[in-house]
Amino acid sequence: MLLGAPTAKRHVVAALDAARAAEVTPPASAVVDDALVRLAGEAQRGLVGVLNGTGVLLHTNLGRAPLAAAALDAIAAAAGGASNLEFDLTTGTRGSRYERLDALLRAVTGAEASLVVNNCAAAVLLVLDTFARAPDGSAREVIVARGQLVEIGGGFRLPDVLARSGARLVEVGATNKVRIADYAHALSPRTALLMRAHPSNYRIEGFTEDVTAPELVALGARAGVPVIEDLGSGALEDVRPYGLPGERTVAEAVSDGVDLVTFSADKLLGGPQAGIIAGRRAAIARLRANPLLRALRVGSVTIAALGATLRLHVEGTVREQIPLYRMLATPIDALRARAEALVARVDGLDVHVAGHEGYAGGGTLPLAPLPSIALAWRPADGDVNAAAARLRAGDPPVVARIDGDAVAIDLRTIPPARDADLAAALLAAAR
Repeated sequence: MLLGAPTAKRHVVAALDAARAAEVTPPASAVVDDALVRLAGEAQRGLVGVLNGTGVLLHTNLGRAPLAAAALDAIAAAAGGASNLEFDLTTGTRGSRYERLDALLRAVTGAEASLVVNNCAAAVLLVLDTFARAPDGSAREVIVARGQLVEIGGGFRLPDVLARSGARLVEVGATNKVRIADYAHALSPRTALLMRAHPSNYRIEGFTEDVTAPELVALGARAGVPVIEDLGSGALEDVRPYGLPGERTVAEAVSDGVDLVTFSADKLLGGPQAGIIAGRRAAIARLRANPLLRALRVGSVTIAALGATLRLHVEGTVREQIPLYRMLATPIDALRARAEALVARVDGLDVHVAGHEGYAGGGTLPLAPLPSIALAWRPADGDVNAAAARLRAGDPPVVARIDGDAVAIDLRTIPPARDADLAAALLAAAR
């Protein structure tokens, strides 16, 4: 990785300063090694590719959904030069970037119209700012069940997003129980929206009661109040054939009559980071007219990658070209065969094949483990934390999990084409 002469000089000077400050002057080779270690650490401060051996398919800290080859090709084609991002090739006049994906999103969701922004939190913020802020700037009310006031990654909480949008939160029900009467009693002339929020990263079980989307839509229709639903995970089809529990799909929410549905593109959809809003044409038109949209819009790279990913969903039969679905569809026997071949490649290390549990991740289906296979490496010195650190410091870095006295590297989340890189990384870390 090119770091530039000023950066290289800064780390060489730091290594020299450390040598001068030492009680015993180190040999020149040690100073060189120190400088190289500092430069390697600097290189890892930038964005680098890693091998995800955690078994978490949608690892938020590791970039969530890896992109399909078709999406990468689309990025190269659209971003390597000029594109028709906001140009109508038929009329030769200015076009709309939002039209590039609208037909595909309508096809996969059944919605009348759609809009794409830079992430799901931005999608919720845009909806709230558009519908829950009065013309005079004062806050209007958004009614949400108390048990749906979620916190997503990084400490961002739905009540905070509501407050930032200028809306006033009205909580109804108890943590574990909410009824349609709770929503009805909370309605007022200041009510702007009825909101449902999907509990993507937690579950409330036991003595519970909830209000269905059709019930809430019916109440909203009687009161003349729109209903929005934040689905978060963005499932476009039934994921049960892949061994996951049933997950509410965007099409189901649209079919239930929800006015606007917000969801992520980089979770169960398997695309790039983006937030998608699907729903009624008139409601989407209001969102497009909001000046805030300009601050939240996506560029050609996101549009190209998302478009290519959506086409794979539309085709259906090629959905497993999306890495997330390829990982989900890989049978245990195939993972075990890879693991046995890798054990042979690292002969001499204490590495064996072990059963493992992975997860969908990314705030999706938190209680649903995925049976998997891992390489379990017991380092010679017994220090598993140091061994895992050496794997992370390698080229490529390998991110693994600690499992008792072993470093566990789950193969479901590592592409088979990278097995040679993984074997080399293990051998290097053992040295």
